[in-house]
Amino acid sequence: MTLPTPTLHTARLRLRPFADADANALYPLHSSPHVMRFWDSPPWTEQARAEQFIARCRKLADEGTGARVAIDRASDGAFVGWCALTRWDPDFRSASLGYCLDDATWGQGYATEAAHALLRWAFDTLDLNRVQAEADTRNVASARVLEKVGFVREGTLREECIVNGEVSDTWVFGLLRREWRP
Repeated sequence: MTLPTPTLHTARLRLRPFADADANALYPLHSSPHVMRFWDSPPWTEQARAEQFIARCRKLADEGTGARVAIDRASDGAFVGWCALTRWDPDFRSASLGYCLDDATWGQGYATEAAHALLRWAFDTLDLNRVQAEADTRNVASARVLEKVGFVREGTLREECIVNGEVSDTWVFGLLRREWRP
């Protein structure tokens, strides 16, 4: 079963399927040590990784396991990052939320706005009952985004990741349909 990637609009953003041309904006995002410091993988060092990422976005949709959307600022069309629902399971009516935004846009509410739009699609169109998200315990800004859109911190996965020799813990968050406030 395929899962068509949506195009969604908010007051300040457009969320849309990735295009091949997005590789040029995607690579600087994922090659930034500052942006990637709390990720479970190191920053990219090759432009080809951006093309592979976009190919995986299409594969997610084709396999029906998720949807990853590029985020553009509505005012000027600038690429600011991406947001995704992955591990979509229509039987369990669940999925996982993730996002990555350019650090120049941090603190402007874009992550919250994009996550909210994708969650509305998840609950209204996909009829999900539960969405899960994870964040490195040092990434308090991401935790705040998740809490703003209604997620509840459910636990900690101790020493879950080791990236570049650095061990880190992960918070697990959950949002249930009955708790969702559109």
